[in-house]
Amino acid sequence: MTIRTKQVLAGVLAVSAAYVGVWAAAFPLSFYQSFPLSGRSWVSVLGPYNEHLTRDVGGLYLALFVVTAWSVVRPSPEIFRVAGWSWLVFNLEHFAFHLLHLGMFSAADQIGNVVALGGSTVLSALLVTPIRAAAQATPPLQSRLTVEHR
Repeated sequence: MTIRTKQVLAGVLAVSAAYVGVWAAAFPLSFYQSFPLSGRSWVSVLGPYNEHLTRDVGGLYLALFVVTAWSVVRPSPEIFRVAGWSWLVFNLEHFAFHLLHLGMFSAADQIGNVVALGGSTVLSALLVTPIRAAAQATPPLQSRLTVEHR
């Protein structure tokens, strides 16, 4: 996987983190009642409202946004690994919880949960993978001609 590909993957995670983080931190009741979109309620069906907990979730996502956005702006193998492992630690637990608590959702929301959280977990894992070294293909034609004619 190339650095550019990892930047794109990290960008997707950063956008999702900003979306969830700003909404949950700044508008916790709205987030609780309407996440992931108006007319949906993936959070409220799981238990009673807790402003503190909802704002903390927003803060967690904003922290993930910071490290992930940094990896997009200043890409390096190390920062991709840090961002990837940070997301992976969170996503594995988060995804596992939701897989075990899908019964209260409609079929469409069950699929949405699995796709969204599973996709985020896969993106996290991909950030952890090694970056492909620059292609070591045959040298440019000029170099080959110079070597061959010596």
